[in-house]
Amino acid sequence: MARFDRALARLETSSANLQQRMQRLNRIEVDTQRLVTERARLASELDKTAAKAKRLDDSAHEVSRRLVAAMETVREVLAKAE
Repeated sequence: MARFDRALARLETSSANLQQRMQRLNRIEVDTQRLVTERARLASELDKTAAKAKRLDDSAHEVSRRLVAAMETVREVLAKAE
């Protein structure tokens, strides 16, 4: 009977340890899913920001091109006025 009681106690301890490990695993899985969701959100924001930066860069290039053209026009007008 003593052997049976010890075996039963070991089984209960093992069962409790397994349950604790399973709870930790569940928490890890929930945290992992949360991180995956956050990563997807951040990747989407990064894509949007990169697209906005590209548009701003393109706009800045166009403004620069127009300023150069306007300066050339001003130079031509001033050259004719002299």
